[in-house]
Parts: sequence; C-alpha cells; structure tokens
Amino acid sequence: MSKLWDKGWELDSKIEKFTVGKDRELDLLLAPYDIQGTIAHVTMLADIGYIKKEELAAIKPELEKLHKLAVEGKLTIEPTIEDIHSQVELMLTRTLGDLGKKVHIGRSRNDQVMVDLKLFSRAAILKTAGLVDALFKELQEASEKWKEVLLPGYTHLQVAMPSSFGLWYGAYAESLADDLALLHTAYEMANRNPLGAAAGYGSSIPVNREETTALLGFADLDYNAAYALLGRGKFERTVAFAYASLATTIGRFAADCCMFMSANFGFISLPAELTTGSSIMPHKKNPDVFELVRAGCNRVASAQNVIGSVMGNLPSGYFRDTQLLKEEYLPMFQRMDDILEIVSFAVANTKVNESIYGDPKYVPSLSVEKVNQLAAEGVPFRDAYKQVGQEVAAGKFSFTVPSKVSDLGHTHAGSIGNLCNDKIAKRFNAIMAQFGK
Repeated sequence: MSKLWDKGWELDSKIEKFTVGKDRELDLLLAPYDIQGTIAHVTMLADIGYIKKEELAAIKPELEKLHKLAVEGKLTIEPTIEDIHSQVELMLTRTLGDLGKKVHIGRSRNDQVMVDLKLFSRAAILKTAGLVDALFKELQEASEKWKEVLLPGYTHLQVAMPSSFGLWYGAYAESLADDLALLHTAYEMANRNPLGAAAGYGSSIPVNREETTALLGFADLDYNAAYALLGRGKFERTVAFAYASLATTIGRFAADCCMFMSANFGFISLPAELTTGSSIMPHKKNPDVFELVRAGCNRVASAQNVIGSVMGNLPSGYFRDTQLLKEEYLPMFQRMDDILEIVSFAVANTKVNESIYGDPKYVPSLSVEKVNQLAAEGVPFRDAYKQVGQEVAAGKFSFTVPSKVSDLGHTHAGSIGNLCNDKIAKRFNAIMAQFGK
C-alpha cells in the first residue's frame, strides 16, 4: 500500500525503517482509541454532509469490527504499513473500496494521533487512580493496625525521635492524596478534545468539534487549533510529571522497606515466599520486590525528563521529533500499574517488629521527651536541653521506655498519638470522586 502522504515516489527503505521506528509496535496500544476516534469523526462527517448517511451505514459496522479486534489484541500492523492510522484506512479500503478512503476528510494524522493519546491517557489514568486508591486503603489499614507500635524516627540516618508504624504508613498514604491530585490535573488535560485541529491550523470544512467532543465523552475542547497540536509534548510531560510524583512517593517507600528489612534494622519482614534467595549464601532472604520497585519507580520518574529534553528546543508547529515521545510515554502507564499492584500486595503481607524499643540503642531517641517533661515542670527549654544533653554525653541518660505509643501522651493533630487518618481519607476520597466527571 502507498503511504497516506504518497505523491508518486518511493521512500528509501533505510529512511522508512528509521522514520517508522517503533510505531508499529507502540501504535497497537492506541489502536482501540484510534478506531473510536474515527467512528466519531465519520459520524460527524455524515451529519455535516461530507459523506452520505448510507456511506456511514457501511463504514461504521466495519470500524466496529476493527475496534473489537483491537480490544481483543487481534489487530496487527502489517510490515509495510507506517502506523495504526494507515492500517485502519487500509483495512477499510480492502473491505469497502474507495469508500474507505473517505474517513480522512477534514483530518490530519496530527490531530488523529493526539486524540488517540488523549483517549488512551484518559483511560490509563483512571486505571492508575483505581490502583492508587487500593494502595491508599492498604496503607491506611496498616497505619491503623500498627498505630500503637513504636518505631524510631531518623534524621541524617541517625536515631532521632520516637515515631510509630502508624505515622510511617500514614505518611505515605497522605502523600498519595497529593499524588492523586496531580493525577487528576493530568486527567483533566486528557479529557479535552483536540480532534478537528487537523495539522494545527484547523480545516476549511465546517467540522463540528462539539459533536465529536460529545461522541467521545470528552469534558471539553482544546479550542485553539494551534494549541491543540502545540500541546503535543506538553501534554505528555504534564501526565508524566504526575506519574513521576507518584513514582517518587512509592520509590521512597520501597527504599524505606529495603532498609527496614536489613539485619541492622530488622523493623519489618516479609514472608519467606515473598523474598528471594542467594545462589551461594543459604541464609539470605532478599527484598528483591522492593528493590525492583525502587528501580522501576526511578524509571517511571525519568520519563518526564526525556520528554522535556525532546521538546525543549522545538518551535511551534508539528515536528517528527514528537514521534519518539511514544517510546517513553506509552510504556510508563503499565510500569506504574504493575508497581502499584505489587506494592499493595507486599504491604498487605508485611509484618512489623513490635518490640524494637527493647533494644537500648533506641533509648536516646526519648531525650526530647525528657526535655519536654522538664519544660512542662517549669525548667527553661534551653536549660532543660543542655541538662539532658550532658546526661546523654556522660552515658547517664535514662527514661522509662514506653511499651506503646499512647504511653507517650502525644495528642496534637498529625502526631503519633493523633494520626488524623480519617481526615486524610476524607481529602483523598474527595479527589477520587472528581475522576470521571
């Protein structure tokens, strides 16, 4: 088949291979959405009189068959075809003859790929949000379950002050609430229709962009035709930024878990069946799951930087540079979703050490408790600080080690004795409820 842009000359095979790149592989992810966009487009063309109603009646069922194949993963892009747009038009033309060639009236591959990306991203973000919701619930459940168990807090990797597993798990849950807010911002950008912008300058035929917006379930339009296509790259980077924020939260949690599972800490453990072993050291139970999560999160977080680098020096208008964004952007979603699923599973199976404070090396973390106790008795804070500091330095510091969090009497909002998990859940759920509106 000739190219959609064919003007009578053969493209050099080396140039073709280089310029097509990984589109044949990656475009299969976009296939259902490309066909969905085409159905809306031809429906609109019939309504404005650019194809006949009987032609629509012939085209639409064929597109619906192709959509079913795409959803089932049975649609392929042939070796001689550039992309999913060309493949769909080819298959229609084989079935319907010249009628299949009419589906591109008033449309460019530029707004076509952009609407594909928007539809794909909208669905992918919704799926990710659901997985974030599941992880949030696991973290909050763990926070409540272990809220009375003391955990040493660290600054500079030095023992600092008493914390708790409730505070630790709850911190990552609240971080997910902010990540979800960024995901929702990305979702809103994905939920605007670029179709009808053509190559970025609109079309000379009176396309009804409001109709395709409604047919595709978009909340609104990307109105300015130039911006609708100028948004290519900016859109992907914004979505990738939201995913990077999420990946940073989970990557840091994974780093904590790797450290906390080490023999030097021993704060948490996984069942043997969730760990891996060594080929030479028979005693090893390695936290590979958290190590791979940590690396995977770094990989997800890097996507925004690559996208920004590609787009950083481009003037307005379309350039083929943007094709390479797919290679970073499209795989990012599944990578993040796989991470979310496995972390939820791991959190549900993690066991905490309930007797950490039985180790005397954590007693100095209670020094602030004694300073505050003296201050409450009327000793000036700086004097109390100096007195306790001298006791610690002389090896004479002592303090009754609490058996549980509530023994310490922390009560202020957000402290280990008042986690405010209900308020965090209320905020999270309010953001979650905005998706799909």
